[in-house]
Formats: sequence, C-alpha cells, structure tokens
Amino acid sequence: MRNSKETIYQISGILILISAILYLFIPLVAPWIMAISVLAFSVITALSPYPGKSIRGKRLFNFQIFACMLMIVSTYLMFRNNNLWALSMIIGAIFLLYSAITIPKELEKEKSRKDNL
Repeated sequence: MRNSKETIYQISGILILISAILYLFIPLVAPWIMAISVLAFSVITALSPYPGKSIRGKRLFNFQIFACMLMIVSTYLMFRNNNLWALSMIIGAIFLLYSAITIPKELEKEKSRKDNL
C-alpha cells in the first residue's frame, strides 16, 4: 500500500508540472489534467499525516495541507482563465518545498532525541 501511495503521489506531482506547462499550448485540456492531478496529490497528502509527535512537524504538515488548498484554488483560477493561477501555484510550491525539506530533518531530530533517552 505504501509503495502505491508514493507512486500516485509522484505521478500526480509530475502531471501537475506538465499541466502547468501544457496550459501555454492547450488551455482547454490543461485544467482538467491539473484538476485530476491536484485531487490525487491532495488526497495522498491528507492521508499521510506527520508520523512524529513534535508540534513543529505537525505545523509543517499543515503547511502541506495549505499548499494543497492553494493548488485547488489555482486549478479553479485556471478553469476561469485567470492568470493569477500561476501566482497561487508558485506560493503553494514554495510551501511544499519548504515542508518537504524540513519534515525529514524534524523526524531525524525526534529520532535522535528518542535514541538519547
């Protein structure tokens, strides 16, 4: 189960990037690809909560949820042909990038604290 969730997560992330680029060339198809990809990405993110107990880690997980909401807003704006979709997507990507870099570090800190006890 874990492996299939990771695969869907990775494929949907790649499709989000592809649909953002595709919007320049085929603006009628790209929002549909984006919607399906963002839906899959958001569901997998929501079903994979932070496994540790630290408040900082839980806050970082909330950053991921907020980034998914921004991607949903971005998809809506893409359907409405509003160019602010790109701004919303960039802000969401920054939140995702920050949390993706910081969560493993926080998990490692928690593990080292447990090992020291």
